[in-house]
Amino acid sequence: MALPNPLSSAGPTLARVRDELRALKACKAAGVISSDGIGQLRDVLKASRAFGLVGGGIIGAAIRHGDRPAVIDERGTLSFVELDRRTNAIANHLRAQGLKPGQGVAILVRNHRGWHDAFYGTLKAGGKAVLMNTEFAGPQLKDVFAREGAEMLIHDDEFAQAASAVDPPLGKLRSFTEDDSSGPDTIEGVVASASTEQPPVPERPGSFVILTSGTTGTPKGANRQQPKTLTLMGGLVDRVPFQGRETTLVAAPLFHSLGLVHAVLALNSGTAVVLQRRFRPDAVLDALAEHRATALICVPIMLSRLLDAYDERDEKPDLSALRIAFVAGSQLGTALALRAQDRLGDVVYNLYGSTEVALATIATPQHLKVAPDTVGPATLGTRLRIIDEQDREVPTGTTGRIVVANVTPFEGYTGGGGKAVVDGMMASGDVGHVNAEGWLFIDGRDDSMIVSGGENVFPDEVEDLIAKLDGVAEVAAIGVDDETYGQRIRTFIVKDDDAPADLDGDRVRTYVKENLARYKVPRDVIFLDELPRNPTGKVLKRKLVEYEAEPQG
Repeated sequence: MALPNPLSSAGPTLARVRDELRALKACKAAGVISSDGIGQLRDVLKASRAFGLVGGGIIGAAIRHGDRPAVIDERGTLSFVELDRRTNAIANHLRAQGLKPGQGVAILVRNHRGWHDAFYGTLKAGGKAVLMNTEFAGPQLKDVFAREGAEMLIHDDEFAQAASAVDPPLGKLRSFTEDDSSGPDTIEGVVASASTEQPPVPERPGSFVILTSGTTGTPKGANRQQPKTLTLMGGLVDRVPFQGRETTLVAAPLFHSLGLVHAVLALNSGTAVVLQRRFRPDAVLDALAEHRATALICVPIMLSRLLDAYDERDEKPDLSALRIAFVAGSQLGTALALRAQDRLGDVVYNLYGSTEVALATIATPQHLKVAPDTVGPATLGTRLRIIDEQDREVPTGTTGRIVVANVTPFEGYTGGGGKAVVDGMMASGDVGHVNAEGWLFIDGRDDSMIVSGGENVFPDEVEDLIAKLDGVAEVAAIGVDDETYGQRIRTFIVKDDDAPADLDGDRVRTYVKENLARYKVPRDVIFLDELPRNPTGKVLKRKLVEYEAEPQG
């Protein structure tokens, strides 16, 4: 990856220059960038200028890392050179089909080589890669497809029914085919027939759209241009000890920003990415051991289920190579942080960010040892502030709205609108507080606060406490209407398989009363077999609001 000139933007500051230089140093140390000879460096820089830091990154990776493994999936291993050629073929095919710079290609693909083919092929063609949620049914796919103005759809065979809801002008391309087909309407067929030469340089570099999690409604599209700075990637490797030419297993969906960032990081550092189309805990454990993976990328619910599978095995898998278990996407929680450190050692890194905010803070194992509920201090190039409803900064330790500023500004939703901005800093949508060391703690969503009897309650505090109760596997708290108090707290609990017999509503309420203020005690306690979640592990609380079962316990 090439280092952009930090002085090229208007109004440069000494701090910005310092951050760029520190990011450069961190990226060089991690193997994200290198200077392997003048000729090679010249070619890498040329690719970055022509296709962008992300789109051109795959060309640079082929130059720098050649025949080293790039992607390992159920159909084998692809080298960086092979991946570069495959994405050239896809880009050339898209252009031949009539794709113009800036036009959208919707990608409905699971974690396998086809995702790389589709994503990087679109960027090389100068298109806009729209990363679709693989949980979409036909109507939702149709709505988002129309909103984003996509001209083509690339999808796995298993999503054929959902894909039938759209009729894109430039047609469809099948990615993972159940019958190993290599016809003209498949990625494999295109790779076999289209030119694998580097495509012409587009009028402007490609871009991509990441969808929000959609926990409160239809997912929004977040516009993202390719980055023009190393600070985002530098902030990641400055805090987390990723090293080039290793092996990373990405369990998080690649359509999610967590998976996407790590796919890009691995590509640029010459690291092999292990991908599995579906998340199966035992298969992930086996793959971590087989490939001697040094990093695992997942969301908290995946980590929890991996630990369940780990505990159930009499013969434990050899995870001695694992140095990083990188978690993001939803709250890690105290109980899971402590359990993960106990089983895996000092390898857990907890990121706080979002589709809109990108990277904000990262907690290292050292932070989590002291405060397992923290998400850590701000990363390189990020400013963080806690403010009240009047946009005034609050004292240390006081809960308020979280606002963030960094070098990867969110460009607004594709359907219009955006996040609130205060003094150039964007509201994350969460509330939290920082301690004297500047570590951030998330207290809840700013729109999920429960007002019960005139008292403010943030669900996360109640959830985090109940999660520590013996026998509780998962918990979620919401506010529901109450004639007397305005709102009351309702909790939903999933029990462990070996939960004690006395784990009932009364036991939960007594436990909360012993540890929190009386107004934070849940009136309703409902036990479920599972909590409704989206693919990135976030609890869909709108579904819980609709739950009509009678309170139990």
